[in-house]
Amino acid sequence: MLENGVELDEHDLGKQRLTVDQLDALIGPRNYLDFLNTRNDLYRERKMKQNPPTRDEALKLMAQEPNLIRRPIVIRGGQMVLGYDEEGLRKLTK
Repeated sequence: MLENGVELDEHDLGKQRLTVDQLDALIGPRNYLDFLNTRNDLYRERKMKQNPPTRDEALKLMAQEPNLIRRPIVIRGGQMVLGYDEEGLRKLTK
């Protein structure tokens, strides 16, 4: 539950990994690169900033390595806030 009383359903990606199809549906038409955690070791080792993976490659990697997914992902209705964005979360929960 957030400070303003909004309840959230949580999904622990480490325990309940998302499949490639689930990730594809979650990301939808958004830029898949925004979902990559730039602080992850795999992201840095593969130099994904300089050599971004294709969407298919990124989805497979995120399904295999959930820490490669930028978090938290907060969805309310058709809106989504990706990563820790205090202002975005405030707007989403009003």
